[in-house]
Amino acid sequence: DLRMSRGLGDVYKRQMLDRSEVGKRGYLLEEYRLFHLRDSRAEKLDYHYHEFDKVVLQLGGRVTYHVEGKSYLLQPMDLLLVSRNLLHLPEIDPAQPYERMVLWIDRGFLARHSGADWDLAACFDESARRGFHLYRPRGEERNLYRGLFDRLETACADRGFAGRLLADTCALQLLIQLDRDVLAAPPQAEDVSYRFDPKMEEVTGYIRDHLAEELTIDRLAGAFFLSRYYLMHRFKEVYGCSVHQYIRQKRLQQAAEAIRAGEPVLQAAQEAGFGDYSAFLRAFRAAYGRSPREWK
Repeated sequence: DLRMSRGLGDVYKRQMLDRSEVGKRGYLLEEYRLFHLRDSRAEKLDYHYHEFDKVVLQLGGRVTYHVEGKSYLLQPMDLLLVSRNLLHLPEIDPAQPYERMVLWIDRGFLARHSGADWDLAACFDESARRGFHLYRPRGEERNLYRGLFDRLETACADRGFAGRLLADTCALQLLIQLDRDVLAAPPQAEDVSYRFDPKMEEVTGYIRDHLAEELTIDRLAGAFFLSRYYLMHRFKEVYGCSVHQYIRQKRLQQAAEAIRAGEPVLQAAQEAGFGDYSAFLRAFRAAYGRSPREWK
């Protein structure tokens, strides 16, 4: 059971694949897109990331959502905020149907409707800064968010007078409410809501802070007093990819952001830690489906 609604915006971008929602159709071509999904899948999904932000409203089933090494045990009506470029993976119990509503949002849409005193991307940026991506509504808040998602779903399917404007308005109402609640929420997380490995989180923090430097397994293991074997195997267990794959991904993301901001391609590659320019070009095209100049 899969229902998709498309926000009809002016910005059309091919964005990174997200197989957890719609398989090979997982590109965001509009400013936003809403999915209402109900399925039972036993297939093993891979960790992945994408260039857009997304919000997951949990409706039913048993799922553990892994985001950058943290594991969130979702309850009905939980809201998960997955900021762009974060590794994530839903682990689904196939014994129960998994139902959720998922909103994909392009940063251009958020920027277009932000003002001097407010930034609609703040809820995503703040959750990424805190390293905690779950918002758990309480009491009447649960009905409020279900109503906001339902109205957006209805509006996205409306082809009547000013239907596009109606859908945009509903999307903005949802985002404004989410920004207000997430920014006002205390930074402390509920211990029962997630699990993580603090040592591996320190490792990834170190990686992100030293991308321009040489990052070898020996250097990382020595910095954190770990054996090479333990670091490689524990990292793969927590993050679903090797240390080298994680470093390459983060370097590519940093370079892509710098190129988008106007930096020369060679400079962006060097600042992100790529010593071999030809290897950077190959990795960039493999990850983004186009050359850095086409991306720019």
